[in-house]
Amino acid sequence: MGTGAAEDGHRVEVHLDRLLAARGMTLVELSERVGISVVNLSVLKNGRARAIRFSTLTALCDALDCTPGDLLTVRERAACGEPGAE
Repeated sequence: MGTGAAEDGHRVEVHLDRLLAARGMTLVELSERVGISVVNLSVLKNGRARAIRFSTLTALCDALDCTPGDLLTVRERAACGEPGAE
């Protein structure tokens, strides 16, 4: 994952690369299947997206035959330095 998540202060990780590799699919092929530009998928893949619509998430899960939990996870809080961390 890119550094976008750390810079934006969120802990969401996107596993699009892993899912694409597991399915032998390219970003271009996924783009064609879901009707989302390669540029926007790349932003998501690199952890730089600020939001994702439920309709987009549904389309991605349908095309990749996965659940939102397969596509997105939340990293644990760091031991220190992050609000709410113990």
